[in-house]
Amino acid sequence: MSPADGATRAEVCVVACAEAWRGDGEVMASPFGTVPALGARLALRTFAPELVLTDGEAALLSGAPPLGADDVVREAAMPYRTVFSVVWSGRRHIMMMASQIDRLGNQNLSVVGDWHHPKVQLIGMRGAPGNSVNHPTSYWVPDHSTRTFVEAVDLVCGVGHRRAAFAGPAATRFHDVRVVVSNLGVFDFATPERVMRLRSVHPGVELDEVVAATAFELVIESDVQETRQPSAEELQLIRDVLDPKGLRDREVRG
Repeated sequence: MSPADGATRAEVCVVACAEAWRGDGEVMASPFGTVPALGARLALRTFAPELVLTDGEAALLSGAPPLGADDVVREAAMPYRTVFSVVWSGRRHIMMMASQIDRLGNQNLSVVGDWHHPKVQLIGMRGAPGNSVNHPTSYWVPDHSTRTFVEAVDLVCGVGHRRAAFAGPAATRFHDVRVVVSNLGVFDFATPERVMRLRSVHPGVELDEVVAATAFELVIESDVQETRQPSAEELQLIRDVLDPKGLRDREVRG
């Protein structure tokens, strides 16, 4: 598919999030945030038809409905206890948000500052430790800065590669921090030391901009690619079918 002209930064991010689920097969996709939710729906409607989506509560969805749709078709019940069975089997790929993430893949969404006297109290661990050691995990950071891409997170919620390895086989069986998508680029941990690597920069973003917005040294190879832009078909799905209200542009800072 050839890239479409005129895609916004938010639409590029939607495609980058969708690509996180490429090749997963029949797994439960659990996206958090507007852009990841659109990415999962886009993936299901195009190259990943085996993905399974839930309504975020207690039911499996039929297909990939638009965001905010009133006429959502629920295909089957998904009781809370069943969710845990899927989580522990490794057949889930979650894309969580991150208030902080570091070069080792540790994530924080609980507190900023010292645990005993935090500067900011956030939403808590929200199951991140169990999620990140039981199935593939990716992250979405809509505001890439030195406050979010930090040298070391203030509190480990999502478990990075080295911590999982230290914990032993029970933590590494399904542990897999896949990708991090931000409003500036796409990152992974495909390095011998399992530290963060810059995979691609979004169109219009300069390499120096990514470096300046990151508080640690990224692995940057000589052949850094530009993030894939949406095809005309994908752009039509995003704009006219999945997000006709334009909710995506409220989440992404260009």
